Amino acid sequence: MNTIKLGNPAVVGLSGFGLTTLLLQFHNLGWCGLGPIVAMGFVFGGLAQLIAGFLEQKTGNNFGFAAFSSYGAFWIGLGIIWMLNYFELYTSSKTDVGLYLVAWTLLTIIFWIGSLFIHTAMAVTFSTLAIGFILLDLAHFGFPQLTTYAAYVLIVCALAAWYMMAAIIINEVSGKQLLKVGKPWVKVN
Repeated sequence: MNTIKLGNPAVVGLSGFGLTTLLLQFHNLGWCGLGPIVAMGFVFGGLAQLIAGFLEQKTGNNFGFAAFSSYGAFWIGLGIIWMLNYFELYTSSKTDVGLYLVAWTLLTIIFWIGSLFIHTAMAVTFSTLAIGFILLDLAHFGFPQLTTYAAYVLIVCALAAWYMMAAIIINEVSGKQLLKVGKPWVKVN
């Protein structure tokens, strides 16, 4: 039987997650407007991650399926919130967005726990994502100065996601494990 080697959908999911997260933090630091983030939120952070998630499902990877599909939906949802606010069709308050982020924080904690069993790069990505979400939650509920701290933590998160993407690509094309992802932080046995 002839087997066809398929590409790893995680490279697109990690790339889209990292890029969109990075751009949003540039905005949160006041370095750029919201336009590029809305565009990438729909296309690369949203649609591309959804597609990567659906392809992860076909490989049997429940973690990748759930994570990429979920965060793809996160970016599309956030983009819709921004568009609805912009066109004043349905205005979400700071509290509304804060509660949106709190819900995503809770989901992220589930993924964070799962990431501890995968490898160090995944655990770092989800640890910084969880911390970043918690800081953004607090920023929306009375501590706006924490947005800057959240931005720097989430830049590390975005770069950690890109590191995993780079490890998959570079290790495959080189035929060697040049970029290490580390061991799981938690081992069952």
